[in-house]
Amino acid sequence: MYLKVGLFHFQLLCAGFLVTAIQREDLFQYGPGSGDSVLQDGDDETSEVVKLERRLYFYEAEFSELYVGTNGIISMQDFPRETQYVDDGFPTEFPVIAPFLADIDTSKGKGKIYYRVDSSAEVLERAALEVKRGFPETTFKPSHVFIVTWDRVGPYEEPTRNSGPSNRVNTFQAVLPYDGTDTYALFLYPDNELHFFGTRPKESYNVQLELPARVGFSRGELVNLRRDGPFYSLTSSEQTVKNLYQVGNAGVPGLWIFHIGSSFPFDNVVPPEIATHTSGGPTVVSLDRFPYESLPNPLTTESPLPVPYPHSDFGSLPEDETPKHDLALSTTEKQEDVFPEETTRSPAGHTTTYLASPGPVVEVPPESDVPAIYPEEEIISLVNAKPPSAKNRHVVTVDEEVNFDTVFVYTTENKETCAQFERQCSQHGYCTDYSSGFCCHCTSGYYGNGRHCLPEGVPHRVNGKVSGQISVGIAQVDLSNMDLHAYVVVSDGRAYTAISDVPEPAGWALMPVSTIGGLFGWLFALELPNHENGFSIAGAIFTRYAEITFYPGNEKLRVTQEVKGLDAENHLTVHTQIHGHVPFVPPGATVQIEPFKEIYHYHPSVVTSTSTQEYKVISAGGHSETFSYRISQNISYYECRHAPKTVPNAQQLRLERVFVLYSKDEQVLRYAITNQIGPVGGDPKPVVENPCYSGTHECDMTAQCIPGDGLQYQCQCATGYRGDGTNCFDIDECAEGLVSCGSQALCINLQGTHRCECRRGYEFASDGRTCPPVPSPCSFSFYECRIACHTHRSPFLSAILASFVSFLDVDECNHHNCHPHATCHNTPGSYNCRCLGGYDGDGFQCTPHPVPSRPKTVCEHHRDSLQSELSPRGARPSLGMYIPQCDENGNYRPLQCHGSTGYCWCVDSRGQERPGTRTPPGTASARCDHHEPTPRSATMCERWRSSLLEHYGGQPAPHHYIPQCDDLGNFSPLQCYGDNSYCWCVDAQGREVSGTRSHSGIIPACLPTVPPPTLQPTPRPDVTPPPLGTVLLYAQGQQIGSLPLNGTRINKEKAAVVLALHGSIVVGIDYDCRERMVYWTDVAGRTISKASLQAGSEPEIIINSGLLSPEGLAVDHVRRKMFWVDSGMDKIETARLDGTERRVLFDTDLVNPRAIVVDSHRGNLYWTDWNREAPKIETSTLDGENRRVLVSRDIGLPNALTFDYFRKQICWADAGTKRLECILPDGSGRHAIHSNLNYPFGMTVHSNHFYYTDWRRDGVIAVSREASQLTDEYLPDQRSHLYGITVALPRCFYGKRTSAGLNVGLGFSFSRLLFKLTSSHIVL
Repeated sequence: MYLKVGLFHFQLLCAGFLVTAIQREDLFQYGPGSGDSVLQDGDDETSEVVKLERRLYFYEAEFSELYVGTNGIISMQDFPRETQYVDDGFPTEFPVIAPFLADIDTSKGKGKIYYRVDSSAEVLERAALEVKRGFPETTFKPSHVFIVTWDRVGPYEEPTRNSGPSNRVNTFQAVLPYDGTDTYALFLYPDNELHFFGTRPKESYNVQLELPARVGFSRGELVNLRRDGPFYSLTSSEQTVKNLYQVGNAGVPGLWIFHIGSSFPFDNVVPPEIATHTSGGPTVVSLDRFPYESLPNPLTTESPLPVPYPHSDFGSLPEDETPKHDLALSTTEKQEDVFPEETTRSPAGHTTTYLASPGPVVEVPPESDVPAIYPEEEIISLVNAKPPSAKNRHVVTVDEEVNFDTVFVYTTENKETCAQFERQCSQHGYCTDYSSGFCCHCTSGYYGNGRHCLPEGVPHRVNGKVSGQISVGIAQVDLSNMDLHAYVVVSDGRAYTAISDVPEPAGWALMPVSTIGGLFGWLFALELPNHENGFSIAGAIFTRYAEITFYPGNEKLRVTQEVKGLDAENHLTVHTQIHGHVPFVPPGATVQIEPFKEIYHYHPSVVTSTSTQEYKVISAGGHSETFSYRISQNISYYECRHAPKTVPNAQQLRLERVFVLYSKDEQVLRYAITNQIGPVGGDPKPVVENPCYSGTHECDMTAQCIPGDGLQYQCQCATGYRGDGTNCFDIDECAEGLVSCGSQALCINLQGTHRCECRRGYEFASDGRTCPPVPSPCSFSFYECRIACHTHRSPFLSAILASFVSFLDVDECNHHNCHPHATCHNTPGSYNCRCLGGYDGDGFQCTPHPVPSRPKTVCEHHRDSLQSELSPRGARPSLGMYIPQCDENGNYRPLQCHGSTGYCWCVDSRGQERPGTRTPPGTASARCDHHEPTPRSATMCERWRSSLLEHYGGQPAPHHYIPQCDDLGNFSPLQCYGDNSYCWCVDAQGREVSGTRSHSGIIPACLPTVPPPTLQPTPRPDVTPPPLGTVLLYAQGQQIGSLPLNGTRINKEKAAVVLALHGSIVVGIDYDCRERMVYWTDVAGRTISKASLQAGSEPEIIINSGLLSPEGLAVDHVRRKMFWVDSGMDKIETARLDGTERRVLFDTDLVNPRAIVVDSHRGNLYWTDWNREAPKIETSTLDGENRRVLVSRDIGLPNALTFDYFRKQICWADAGTKRLECILPDGSGRHAIHSNLNYPFGMTVHSNHFYYTDWRRDGVIAVSREASQLTDEYLPDQRSHLYGITVALPRCFYGKRTSAGLNVGLGFSFSRLLFKLTSSHIVL
């Protein structure tokens, strides 16, 4: 009796807050007259696939197909059998949008189901207004709406003798507006149109059990993780289903609105602001909390837009139920609870509020009172640029100026401590309490702001989207959902950014805007001592606003980049918005940006910078013009101000080697920038810079470079990796038992780290490691929490809620469904099942603990360490990475193949490639089924190494020498002391090669002396001719490759292998334009060979005797001669192109000759000698006369040499000084073209570009002579050292020969003719 009276008063109390519910006529129009399709009548029917013109996002995934099911659901994939889902709760195994999931039957005329995709203006406008109702701040405008209506549908009912089918029918509607970026869901339940609230299972065996309908959303199983995806549930009982039409979450009974998907990172479904909910992992939101939770918030500002439904009048709210507020709070906070609230901005622009624990009070001055922050006092206005706000921080837009001394006011009464909030720190961080609060810091070996920590020295990946709209001249270009990917080599501060699907003309026009990729440069810049990059300060959540003004046209472009955290693989997620105007850049043009500097000023929670940059636009016709732009930017982030400040007030970012490129065919825009953060101003860049800071070190990409004195440095593998620093491999912390994730947690290995995940049915405890069972959402503690939270607002409501607990609980354990190997635990309103010890499961299904499996093999460790993720359905490797294949016993499969390149090869039992077995895609693989060779005995190198290690007690000091041997036991060509202070080259017997010892920290370029073994029979090599036109030919060990040139651009897509030479080490290479013949030296075979560039041609050995280490080679196509150097014999020789008339030109005063070039038209010869004691460049005539030293000062390791016919200059690239320089043949006019190369080996010149092979990048690098900039690079799929390089022109130039033997054109010199033709862009 008292309960009934209480409920009556309870309903009266709610009546004052409810508004008129929606009616049937308020549904979106439906039926055949609206163009709907009709689902076939039946009990378990599925629609034909609905193809979407524009992709729809559900959670974080995008879909292009939809299905409609009889049973009140929509999915992105075809449904399984009804029995697999209709009687089960959330989560489901497949994606589900469920306005009313139950066993529905439309057979025998019991209702119809209609569906369509609508893009009419009327429907789009109404859908936008409905979304606006729930999310007032959003600017969402749908492009399409998917509408499904279940009209008067009935439940499935089994016929009985005593009763016929009931007349209970339901009408409800699901509306999905989407725009290709965001998706919303509207569930509409007309007043009094729900007459059944659940259905009986088909196999209930006469048990009177009715399952309430499930309403909500389920992402489905995540195939790349060992867990179910997130879900969002509204109903759990019959009463909660009834509440669907009696209340709503947008102020109108029967109307439910949700944000259900986005191209941005999306954790879980987001309800409207007035229906506060914390989203994250698997989550349940119950309508059992009705009606208090569903009451409209009187403090919520109503939507300014006209709405079709009446709003509530809150004038009758009892005074004693008005929330009490602390009058000492600021104006902003008087509209908040006594507990501070954390507000985050969702991708669509609306906000979601989270109730937090007591914390520091933030005093935010009114926006109109905030002055500008730029030293120049320039105010920059950004329209609709509202950065995300968060607890304890004030976010500043570009047009604000802040009094930073009074922004934050903390009170000790609400002090936050590590005991409360330690979980806010990264798993690789620790928490420290200070006098005013706590701060997070990263542990040793990691860097970041403490809330986000990454291992030091490990390359980092960034993923995201780019969207917006820009004007290029008079053209409007929409930038829609373009992918952005960045790769940052943290040890060098080098950031590579690529944006795909960039349309013309935006791709050309955005080339100068390197600041788009420049954000990642600031974020992961190479840090000089006592300075910090952006990630060390801001972590992985911040917003960057930039306004760019172009001169002289004063065009303005606004760039907003929201960095949204780290994903499960520690990859950064960023969304970029671009709006405004950019100057027109002609198609086919190139853009060159000189090195520049930016000064960043650091204020509390805000970083500001203003700088001016120049750039040069070079049209396809060769015309160049210089422009500039001014960039002003703010970066707003969370700053913990309790700890002492460590970052300087200002830092200088130095940006060098800026490379930009737009590919019209690929529609890809690329930026590459090298970044270094350090002090403002100070001394100029030193002439000799430590390799750690110049990026010229030899450390692995996953290693830290630790600078020492002068040029000394050490390589140390990053945390989570193991090796010697020059080669590092991932540590599988899970397999090696280095971490403990708790008894109910799974350990998942990642590159450089790991992740713990709770098993299904468990969740992390406060320590972030152990996984206790997930409590029932209907447990007493749950209600107790709700009552405690609302006691100060309504004691009456609390009493009513408490009465439900005390009067209505049933002990379900009397007839539970737990597994026989589980125990049942009754809770108020529900029960829990828990598996017994020795069993795993959710309590309803329990299985014995699995028998421990055998330990992982070497192959399995190797394979799993390279996986980017593990899943029950198999491994998913990182894109482009080779993953070894293991057999069922864990051994390496004899035949291994690269999934991306298609190359296959044989391996031994250790997984080492068998030389000579690699085959390209499309060809028959080598036979790998021969028997393993018997173990070989230790080589001289291995015996010597073992002896010295034993002599030093197994722990040699850094200054001790230990021989370095390769995998086959041969001496490595390069030998060094342990601390790399001295290095030298050795021959096959380990004897030092004279003149190679380095005392300056510069690693000499040593060539292999032992040819790799070849399995017999060796396949016959034949030539695959390169395409017509100008082509670069390069030597790469056992092959010769080709790179076609499009003007001066490298056509990477048409790169190919011209000739495969198994067992060879090709070093020197040159081209005879008259007979289209390529010549090369082979230091492994000790031969000089040639081959015609005709299809099917085979190599021909020209010289095979009297050679020890033939390296550089030059062809004189005029005199039909060739010249070569032999660094083993210390000779320079010449012969006819057929090998006859061989003779020695020089065999004295040579120590380590390397490169050699010919000036055919002037009759001169040039060569380099990289003698470490006295390196030099010499010259003579082609007959060996007039020998003299051309350069001997300020050179270190002159590996590469070429002759520039355009300007009559000899040019060289130095791996010691890192410079590319040129000089006239008479020794005058010496000047530097580029002063920051990596490790050049070979070089050639074409038009106004140099092309050199780089041992650091293992690729071909292009350098512009005019701009002194690196403009392009090509990295072969097969990564190994590249040696010589030459250019193959499509034809030669002929003329009359003078008495001096020079080839002179008719009336003008050859060089002028070639220069004029090149300047006019006539391809010969």
